[in-house]
Amino acid sequence: MSVSTVASDRSVCSPLPVLGRDVTVPLVTGGEVTYAALDYAASAPALQRVWDDVAAYAPYYGSVHRGAGYLSQLSTDLFENARVTVAEFLDCREDDQVVFTRSTTDSLNLLAAVVPAGCEVFVFETEHHASLLPWRDAQVTYLDAPSTPRQAVETLERALAHRDPSRASGPALVCVTGASNVTGELWPVRELAATAHAHGARIVLDAAQLAPHHPVSVRDLDVDWVAFSGHKLYAPFGAGVLAGRADWLRDAEPYLAGGGASRKVTRRTDGGVDVEWHESAARHEAGSPNVIGAYAIASACKALTEAGFDTLVARERHLIRTVGEGLAEVPEVKVLSLFGDDSPRVGVISFVVEGWNSSHFAAALSAEYGIGVRDGLFCAHPLVRTLLGSDPQTQGECGAPEAAPGEKSLNAIRVSFGAGTPDEHVERFVRAVKELVSEGAKWNYRTEGGRCVPTV
Repeated sequence: MSVSTVASDRSVCSPLPVLGRDVTVPLVTGGEVTYAALDYAASAPALQRVWDDVAAYAPYYGSVHRGAGYLSQLSTDLFENARVTVAEFLDCREDDQVVFTRSTTDSLNLLAAVVPAGCEVFVFETEHHASLLPWRDAQVTYLDAPSTPRQAVETLERALAHRDPSRASGPALVCVTGASNVTGELWPVRELAATAHAHGARIVLDAAQLAPHHPVSVRDLDVDWVAFSGHKLYAPFGAGVLAGRADWLRDAEPYLAGGGASRKVTRRTDGGVDVEWHESAARHEAGSPNVIGAYAIASACKALTEAGFDTLVARERHLIRTVGEGLAEVPEVKVLSLFGDDSPRVGVISFVVEGWNSSHFAAALSAEYGIGVRDGLFCAHPLVRTLLGSDPQTQGECGAPEAAPGEKSLNAIRVSFGAGTPDEHVERFVRAVKELVSEGAKWNYRTEGGRCVPTV
């Protein structure tokens, strides 16, 4: 995937205002410090714009598609206009549908539930579990981790070209990430889509980590569906999106059966019921819709569009460079990568520290420096184990090194950031890594409930 070539320096723009930017947290060594939220890849903080929009609407909250009253009609208009905003944000085709779900995971499970019988699914082992696991009722081919973007395309080409003849005439679907939630690396989505379509297959893009950082155009990438989550797009109100071609969605049974999905229900003389389902996106949105979640996503889409992705990408490149150059100065740190350290990426970087237990290191960053990162396998177990070259094992006690020098690490540490991250947060992170490696932790830690925590 191509990336904007806008020049990058810290003067490009200021971080977008987010909730929590002034929150202070206590340090075990005494005093307080402004919290550095560097776990955007898990859940990004809410944009102030999103929070303000939701707060302004809250007094007018009403049932969607359920009432004749003014607030119900207002909420219905808000909900349907949010669908239009998301379609514009994704540059959808005119006949595409935008379905509101709970998350990326829910979106991909929805798609897995509507694929035609006999569909063969191709998915790289490097995917997040949300992309890797929903296809249990389909014939799944898991593709080996590629070492370059070109190899990813070639691997898919071979797999599609050598489909089992007994299934080759049936439907096929390729599922691929836009940006890895472990390495942050950008995948060659446009080329993979072209390969899939050349063999009569369709493709769904997991844009959970891509959409908050780069523009996503369904038309330009030529993908059939795209899925993403509001909570990673600065709109943490429990909603997600599946957008794309309508035919499979329209032809399948509803993802959930119930009110809202049904257009007409009649009682039969034999005691049963006949149901006429909606053919629109409502077919898969049974129950009372999450209007606040949908409106929050639409608000975030507008805020990012108005800020300008060229500007946002340029600033994020500066942050990536600050972290990358800082970690490169610490010999004990190994940054994880599939495609090489110079591969284009979003603001997601995972690494291990020689001689350190990853949970211990992350706990020390939090307790001693007020920095929130993530440690573990990041719901992408096969990928992280491939990158670490380790077999599934039980994590060691946090008070002892995870691996002696020269031995393999079992888990990793992930730092992630985005449009709301101040320079000071990543600069503090780099300083903290250097101090912990050179001087060690200043506090004692223990394992509690499977997590490493400071001793009382």
